[in-house]
Amino acid sequence: MIDTQRLQKNMRKAKPYFTLINVLLKPKKFSRFEMRKLYTKHYLTATTSQKEDIDKRVAYYNKSSIKNDSNYIPQYKVGSFKKDHAWSYYVDMKELLSYFDDNLLFDYLPGDIQIVPKNPAFVKSRPIVENNDNSILLKLNKIRHYNFIQDNKNYDAKKDLLVWRGACHQPHRQYFIELYHGHQLCDVGDVRDNMIGSPLHKPFMNIKEQLDYKFILSIEGNDVATNLKWIMSSNSICFMTKPKFETWFMEGALVPGKHYVELNEDYSDLQEKIIYYLANPDEAKRIIKNANKYVKKFKDSGREKLISFLVMQKYFISFSDLDFKLITKSAFSSEKL
Repeated sequence: MIDTQRLQKNMRKAKPYFTLINVLLKPKKFSRFEMRKLYTKHYLTATTSQKEDIDKRVAYYNKSSIKNDSNYIPQYKVGSFKKDHAWSYYVDMKELLSYFDDNLLFDYLPGDIQIVPKNPAFVKSRPIVENNDNSILLKLNKIRHYNFIQDNKNYDAKKDLLVWRGACHQPHRQYFIELYHGHQLCDVGDVRDNMIGSPLHKPFMNIKEQLDYKFILSIEGNDVATNLKWIMSSNSICFMTKPKFETWFMEGALVPGKHYVELNEDYSDLQEKIIYYLANPDEAKRIIKNANKYVKKFKDSGREKLISFLVMQKYFISFSDLDFKLITKSAFSSEKL
């Protein structure tokens, strides 16, 4: 019997390599032609509200608003960009850079970024703080972080418990597990092999198994929590503390009580919140509906690619000495967005 879930996972893992082959073999003029089509479809012919949403997202990801006057020279060059981190980051960056002039310079910090860089740079994640303008978000490491799912189980048919599985490397995860590992309303545990034999250990549980529960906990790791996206695309409710980091998913724009159930930093109100939403299923379903709606805008791959392009284009316009026409040449002729 074919393991469908494993097959789908392997296909997802292989996708970046096919994307890279396509990017490397495709001439820039074809990439730019593709972008012109996306711009026409998702922006030129869009409604006013759809255009405004795209503009707002570009401004959210890239907060730069003035021309860079510093003498700082960025580290990377579009035409000579090479892999210096995980393949997934390289492929995602390479695909976006394929639309731009080879001579453009940029900065880029791969990995789980917890600080705001000194100079404007492309990042996957940034801290949710007031002055994070130098952190320019791109949709990086997509293969790991953007796993939206189809949940066929109705909320009412799920278990009246909160579930979480993960590796507790960080102190805040260890704190939570020590607090709630044996709680009657929770099925939570540390999946690390070195914890086998400990009361804190629980065996790995895949996504399909976790979808049997009404409430799913999302705990940030080094930066954002990987499971947040698929939880919010499910028929279960996301429980989490106020996020401290954000990615392309715009975690900083999530509203507690609307998109997720917010917990105290010390998790002291977890039992109270579980009991409340068990007693108020209509409120629980309202949150699920709002979460599903929030996720929906990230599912249109063409629109997402256009927004990514516009974010990168805004960077090059703000922080490059090259003329605008050179930055966007062939992509949109001389038309400024």
